[in-house]
Amino acid sequence: MFVAHRIRLDPNKLQATYLGRAAGTARFAYNWALAEWQRQYEACKVDPSLPKPNEAALRRQLNAVKRQQFPWMLEVTKNAPQMAIMQLGEAFKNFFARRARYPRFRRKGQHDRITLSNDQFQVEGRRLRVPKLGWVRMREALRFTGRIVSATVSRIADHWYASITVDTPDLPLPPAENQGAVGVDLGVSSLATLSTGETIAGPKALRSLLGRLRRLSRSLSRKVKNSRNRHKAKMRLARLHARIASVRREGLHQLTTSITRRFHTIGIENLHVKGMLANRRLSRAIADMGFYEFRRQLEYKAVWRGAQVVVADRWYPSSKLCCSCAHRLDTLGLDVRHWTCPGCGAKHDRDVNAAINLKDMAVSSTASACGGEGAGLARKREAKPALAKQESSGKVNDG
Repeated sequence: MFVAHRIRLDPNKLQATYLGRAAGTARFAYNWALAEWQRQYEACKVDPSLPKPNEAALRRQLNAVKRQQFPWMLEVTKNAPQMAIMQLGEAFKNFFARRARYPRFRRKGQHDRITLSNDQFQVEGRRLRVPKLGWVRMREALRFTGRIVSATVSRIADHWYASITVDTPDLPLPPAENQGAVGVDLGVSSLATLSTGETIAGPKALRSLLGRLRRLSRSLSRKVKNSRNRHKAKMRLARLHARIASVRREGLHQLTTSITRRFHTIGIENLHVKGMLANRRLSRAIADMGFYEFRRQLEYKAVWRGAQVVVADRWYPSSKLCCSCAHRLDTLGLDVRHWTCPGCGAKHDRDVNAAINLKDMAVSSTASACGGEGAGLARKREAKPALAKQESSGKVNDG
């Protein structure tokens, strides 16, 4: 199992300058390779006998010209430009496989990162050794044991982080507690409503810091371009954006950890978040909740605990369906938070009723012999064999 642990670094000024230079070198190599790829591809259209561009050929081409044209590249580790071009090759593979959009040029301040292969760095306690730089202090030690695969050093605001990927055996986490199945209904007023009746409000990080965000944005817009005061204001705004993201991510980690620890079967909705964001009145509140991140964390943590996540079909009427008699309403507006079933007369809370329906759907899907991928109203979802970020430790307030 591949697990990535992101740890904050504590470099001195000289080390931070080197990391910034290495990130700039990686960004330049990526953009140079993308421009060269496009040029060679256009040349192939004119002359089909020319070879098509590929990642390996571009790396060899850069190695042949960098000593004469880009001698400053030799001041940083060779992994910076080479791994950047390899990432460009993976980006084109994903594009041709229709898994991602066409690769775009990287921008300074948004894509400041370098990737190191496992033979180019070393982790020892709370230190990370970077080629041509030496040992850099880390805020904590690596929590996982196993074969270290790679490390990516990135900058968020004015802080540097190392995301270290480890190939480790199954994590020794205890299985989920025997509290049965649960349905989770996501919303705006409350982040999640469980079928047990528990309501989790969520951190609402953007809403709580929106006033300060507006003030810092106005302050930045009034500074003279390319001035030192503008740079300081930009860093203050970037630090606030990073804080908002951290608060939101921490709240989601606490919630998903609590759910996967307690329940072995979890039913959730397949929300069309892109369509929901088209509602201009609710788009900010929806984006502040982080629905996709909630689902991503829930799926990989469920695999760690031996639990199972069942995702309902996008058109499953969880809110319109009576959990008592299965009567289905024709319409149900967003402003209706409580309704009475015309079939059996039961009174329902909209969110709790939807969570109970999701729980029943998950139980029936797992019990059915034909409840595989694409069958019935739900399909079983296994976590992708991709990287899973280290979860935060903390307790969740279950309301």
